[in-house]
Amino acid sequence: MKRTQESTRPQPVDPAVVDPTEEGGTRQRVVDSILHHGPSTTAELAERLDLTQAAIRRHLAGLTESGRVAAREQRVYGSRGRGRPAKVYALTDTGRESLPQAYDELAVQALSYLAKAAGDSAVDTFAAERAQRVEPHFRRLRAEAPERDTAEVLAEALRRSGYVASTQPVRSGTQLCFNQCPVAHVAERFPQLCEAEAKVFSELLDAHVQQLATIAHGDGVCTTFIPNIPVRYPEQSTDREGA
Repeated sequence: MKRTQESTRPQPVDPAVVDPTEEGGTRQRVVDSILHHGPSTTAELAERLDLTQAAIRRHLAGLTESGRVAAREQRVYGSRGRGRPAKVYALTDTGRESLPQAYDELAVQALSYLAKAAGDSAVDTFAAERAQRVEPHFRRLRAEAPERDTAEVLAEALRRSGYVASTQPVRSGTQLCFNQCPVAHVAERFPQLCEAEAKVFSELLDAHVQQLATIAHGDGVCTTFIPNIPVRYPEQSTDREGA
């Protein structure tokens, strides 16, 4: 009889099991719970979110695989009982970066203050210096493989600089795409950031590139058109005088 009563006791319901479309929303709840309560055990998360521990483990497995959370042993202060410490899950740097933060607003305020105190030219200078961070990566990759397509070299250099960049061949050229822009919200207020990037791309590729779309302006992806560029070896001089 006791077993029958336990089997009929209402169990926590995992919304993701009921509706697969809730998978992302449930995992976000797990992330939010860890954010607000700190490193948490599976049991603690299950209790807070009214989910089964099996469901929590499934979501934690997905979050761990994507690099948003990581497991570690729970820190014990004072006397420690027998057995291994419980495993807790904490947010990684990647997990924190995926959360809405006040950094964008802080950056907007800082650039607004810079523009007010030193003029718009100071913002232009900042944007130019920031965009030039990709240049060392690009130069190094070009020297290592001068025969590579320069648009792809730029995409890889951008990936090494923290962008999610890819290329796609199109008629008469290549499209350079960013599926994620680290400064999209700030660039809405200060388009100089996007303009400076396009200028640096043109200088590095020695070609006139054209921005077709930007996430900052509400497009789904940042897209820059790069015309077909003849392969030029880094050590090759463009000075043909006396040839």
